[in-house]
Amino acid sequence: MSDDRSELRTAAEKLHEAREGTDHADAAERLETYAEQVETMADADRGPDHGRLARLEHNLHDVQSDLDADATEAVKSALEHAQAYRSTVEGV
Repeated sequence: MSDDRSELRTAAEKLHEAREGTDHADAAERLETYAEQVETMADADRGPDHGRLARLEHNLHDVQSDLDADATEAVKSALEHAQAYRSTVEGV
């Protein structure tokens, strides 16, 4: 199993980009929270499990409805990176 968390770090960067690219205050706050969570996952002693990553993916899909096209694209990119990392996680 690979535990290269660069995909998670990139996902966090994309979430910061999305936050900076939206005028929707609630969505910006949520995106900042998600970015911080992903950074924590990337830097933790042990990587996140499938359940935590699935919750993140669900939350990111949910927040997209409040975003414009550019911010939505950044969130989609973050999702792709999170899913790429998730594909390396053993289990389910």
